[in-house]
Amino acid sequence: MSILSEEQLALAESVRDFCKREAGSKEQRDRLTDGGREGHSLELNRRVAEYGWAAINLPEEYGGSGGNHVDLCVLLEELARGMAPLPWLGTSLITGGIYNRFASEELKKSVLARLADGEALAVAMSEPGAGSDVAAVSCRAELVDGEWVVNGQKTWITNAHQADSILLVARTSRGEKRHHGLTMFHVPTGIAGLEIRGINTMNGSEVNDVFFTDCRLPADAVIGEVGQGWYQLMAGLDTERLILAAQMLGTAQRAFDDCLAFVTERTQFGSPVGSFQALKHRIADLATELECARLLVYSVAEQADAPGAGTNLSRVSSMAKLKASEVAKAAALEGMQMMGGYGYSTEFPMTQHLTAALGATIYGGTNEIQREIIGRSYGL
Repeated sequence: MSILSEEQLALAESVRDFCKREAGSKEQRDRLTDGGREGHSLELNRRVAEYGWAAINLPEEYGGSGGNHVDLCVLLEELARGMAPLPWLGTSLITGGIYNRFASEELKKSVLARLADGEALAVAMSEPGAGSDVAAVSCRAELVDGEWVVNGQKTWITNAHQADSILLVARTSRGEKRHHGLTMFHVPTGIAGLEIRGINTMNGSEVNDVFFTDCRLPADAVIGEVGQGWYQLMAGLDTERLILAAQMLGTAQRAFDDCLAFVTERTQFGSPVGSFQALKHRIADLATELECARLLVYSVAEQADAPGAGTNLSRVSSMAKLKASEVAKAAALEGMQMMGGYGYSTEFPMTQHLTAALGATIYGGTNEIQREIIGRSYGL
């Protein structure tokens, strides 16, 4: 990893200061999230937009900041490290990237401008029978009298209840291969025929069931080309995995920071507990794993920014998502153990770090799927 530029170092410092000022205490975070019942704060999201960060990696012509993948990772790592309740900013940026690559100029100008202003976006792929197996999508859109009529159910849809619009992946036909015949659609969340129901999770309100009942969309709601949804999804997976990796890198760092502060200050048997070899060596191992994850994540970001990024990017972006989320999980579990009862108490944030890390090993492609992708890249 090369050294961050002066501008990127300044960005990191600015985001760090923002987090301390806006969400630096548990009381502030509770106020922003209705006592932890809401996973993501739209209020804070809109404040982030005032700094030009809500669409940091999107073109300036659509309201973005024109940043690169390294800028994106710096922002998301620092927001997660600062515990800003903005876990689904990454989802909005992933979705915005799809609009930027494939949507019409009219949709780009309207949707990406609202994203830049701090509105949230959601993407609806998963279904009760289609999780890791995206090709099994059965939610159907049929063209009737010049309109697309959508029927079916989506599930585990992140932040749909707060989103300004949803990017829907639906089946419009059947082809020779299972993944043929998928199409992307732009769906405003206030449209008739759309119902959103929350699913309770350990992190409060974050995911939803989404039901479509004769939901009518105009012909120009198609994003990209009819029947090309699978290939359009594949085009953005590397950036998606990198976004998730950067967020988990920040979570891992914060879990480590909190644990280190505790074992440095906590005294038992007349000495700080961190001075005992059993804990000291675990801290050393975590610090080493964290540094490995950081080097990997930023190396992948630099590769993504390089001209003509090759096919190897798919492999290493999967590695980054896998490594960062596993390190975050390990840091939170070790932190909880080393803090004892204090780590288990919701008065301290270690439980929050753990639930965030556990979720990250599942969404955005489970870590088992990431291992499968990596293995296949070696011809296995």
